[in-house]
Amino acid sequence: MNNTFLAIDIGSSNITAVIAKHDLENNINILGTGIQKSGGINKGLIINIEEASKSIKDAVSIAKRTTTELIDTTVVSISGSYSKSIRSSGSVNVPNGLITETEINQVMQMALYNATIVPEYEVVHVVPIFFKVDDSVEVDNPLNMNGSRLEVSVYIVTAKRTALTNIKSALKTSGIEVVKFVLDSYASALAVLDDQQKKFGAVVINLGSTTTEFVYFKGNSIIFNGFIPVGSNHITNDLSVMLHTPPTAAEKIKLEYGSLLRNYSPNNELGVTKVKIPRIGDEESISEVALDYIQTIIHARVEEVLVLVKNKLKKSGHLDNTGSGIVITGGMSYLDGIKKLAEKIYEGIPISVSNPKNIKNGFMSFDEANMATIVGLLLYSLGTNRSYQLDSSKKLIKPVKNDRIVEQKISVVSNMTEKQSSSDHIKEHIQIKDNSTVLTPLIRDKKKGVSKFWSKVSEWF
Repeated sequence: MNNTFLAIDIGSSNITAVIAKHDLENNINILGTGIQKSGGINKGLIINIEEASKSIKDAVSIAKRTTTELIDTTVVSISGSYSKSIRSSGSVNVPNGLITETEINQVMQMALYNATIVPEYEVVHVVPIFFKVDDSVEVDNPLNMNGSRLEVSVYIVTAKRTALTNIKSALKTSGIEVVKFVLDSYASALAVLDDQQKKFGAVVINLGSTTTEFVYFKGNSIIFNGFIPVGSNHITNDLSVMLHTPPTAAEKIKLEYGSLLRNYSPNNELGVTKVKIPRIGDEESISEVALDYIQTIIHARVEEVLVLVKNKLKKSGHLDNTGSGIVITGGMSYLDGIKKLAEKIYEGIPISVSNPKNIKNGFMSFDEANMATIVGLLLYSLGTNRSYQLDSSKKLIKPVKNDRIVEQKISVVSNMTEKQSSSDHIKEHIQIKDNSTVLTPLIRDKKKGVSKFWSKVSEWF
């Protein structure tokens, strides 16, 4: 992990860019932020590179206005809409009887080598579900354990090569050539789940503007992820079509009257039963529509999304293994009554609506539901919420120890001139720490066997 990093959340509504760096206490200092309306992006896919490039460039440029730091690493969110996930496993011998990070790297690479990757897809994550030492029970972290054989079961996330290439092309206009990709739903899970929820397993549903992404997370691993091409913008479209009103008016109606509760009234107004709305094609012509009818339209779309997610979770076999229940986040989670509706749909499974972890800074509010992905990217870059895994460059990254910090905090470097005198000293120490978080490629000795495997691995590096 490098010193200064740029996190970019490529959403269908907004592009959010954050520049940050680590301090000596494993906190994150926010150096700059930028938000720009998304252009050329629909349902997580780039449909117009020129427009997408401009949106990304503008967001990054705004973030760079408040810092002169050179960016070492860029992490970018990707949508589950063009991802495929598979499971794999691997095993290696432990020649010296003591498991080091070298053996962990070897077994992770072996698991990836054993996987059948669709040719037009590229690896994004290789996350260990569990390790085994000899024939022992499953372990989370085998480092420094004694044994003669190390096994691993992994969850591999891949993404369409063409989609990733389009993102890379869009990033080039901002001078960004090398990136690490992070699955949107994985980032969201890091942002909203606490240690207990991770331990017992939880499903995180991120209700976005044009997509709904979900992930089953247990321990420090992804177990299952999915995607529904429906989001809050579909509610706006439904209202526009059914009420014969312009999209701008429909969006206003959604925000003002959007509720899944009966007898709801905005701003605690009593007796509101009808809503005045403009007619499409003749906005000066006003009609009245029953509030119940508006809320029925909204209710139908939200119910559809939650049921579709439920069906996919049920089909995967993970619906009944969510010990900590289901956590809902994202912009659509602001709808009044969404928890009660979800409780009815998911019958007996605990439901909670959560915002990202409280991350204070002087630039923007991070503790809002629509900030889950960008917060997750920041925490992923920090590394304290991460297990041993292979990133999108197929290199082993290891978790950063966080012994001195109980709660993740992000602070602002408000006065760079005051810190300038010690910047060289700080940079030196941070660089040493960061270099230790990524294992360099292994020395491959074909004389020791598995020559085909290491020959293949050599192509990756």
